[in-house]
Amino acid sequence: MRRYGKHTDEDDIRSRPNRKGNRPRTNIRPKHEDAAEGMVLTVDRGRLTCLVDERIVMAMKARELGRKAAVVGDRVAIVGDLSGDKDTLARIVRIAERKSVLRRTADDDDPFERVVVANADQLAIVTALADPEPRPRLIDRCLVAAFDGGLTPLLVLTKSDLAQPDKMLELYGHLDIPYVVTSREELENGDAADRVREQLDGKITAFVGHSGVGKTTLVNALVPKDRRRVTGHVNAVTGRGRHTTTSALALPLAEPDSWVVDTPGVRSFGLHHVDPSRVIHAFPDLEPGTEGCPRACSHDEPDCALDEWVAEGHADPARLYSLRRLLATRERREGD
Repeated sequence: MRRYGKHTDEDDIRSRPNRKGNRPRTNIRPKHEDAAEGMVLTVDRGRLTCLVDERIVMAMKARELGRKAAVVGDRVAIVGDLSGDKDTLARIVRIAERKSVLRRTADDDDPFERVVVANADQLAIVTALADPEPRPRLIDRCLVAAFDGGLTPLLVLTKSDLAQPDKMLELYGHLDIPYVVTSREELENGDAADRVREQLDGKITAFVGHSGVGKTTLVNALVPKDRRRVTGHVNAVTGRGRHTTTSALALPLAEPDSWVVDTPGVRSFGLHHVDPSRVIHAFPDLEPGTEGCPRACSHDEPDCALDEWVAEGHADPARLYSLRRLLATRERREGD
């Protein structure tokens, strides 16, 4: 029988041998008060490229962080070799609290949430007016993700030389969402980049759009080659294939504290992570009309006040259709 208290001796204490040495195991984690602050620029197979005091430092996540992952835009604390020399590797020991998060899922039935970028101030939703045809419902999904994640949306309409922007501006121009209209010629001569850059001053802006809309071309025009040198050997732009951008990449603009984050082209933007009750926040033209809705209104029932709101001319019927399509998708997922 084992004895405890003041009669306990060393034979009564069980210890688990440490296979890696004689050091006792502990749950106490080092504080790393001397850790340097950095920003994650891109992530590639467990290696994170960070900017630390204007130096590019390659790092990996420290074991004490567990499953917590760092993403592009994260502010992190880094220890180890911070010289940025070739073949050196530092460790990320802390991830600061995020002020905003852009998330998406592969589709509405996919429970796996993907964090696209952290700490961005705004989301530039890039869509072509033609070739390929605009996809308003994808824009609406991006708006939902932006509002839900704490980002301010910016609408960038490209290829205005192929189609007029009037129809798109009827849908979104009156929503108090800033927008810029560009043409291919303006992209080539730099005028488009200048107008878009005015919306990016002092902000971290994530760019999102499906393939072929000119998103990466615009990012290349925004970020001169000399600014790209800040990221050293990092290069997510292949210039070939269906998706020219293979991973999210943060690039500095010439203006202070201004960054663009180029993200991979998307075919879909799942909203599995968004509570259906928050979807209405992405429709500021419809939200005031919900004041007359019955309690817990699904916004797709006979007593929904949005039908009258739209009938009175306060919003475009296409917007109500888009809202109800999104909500119907979410409700099917909730019922599965």
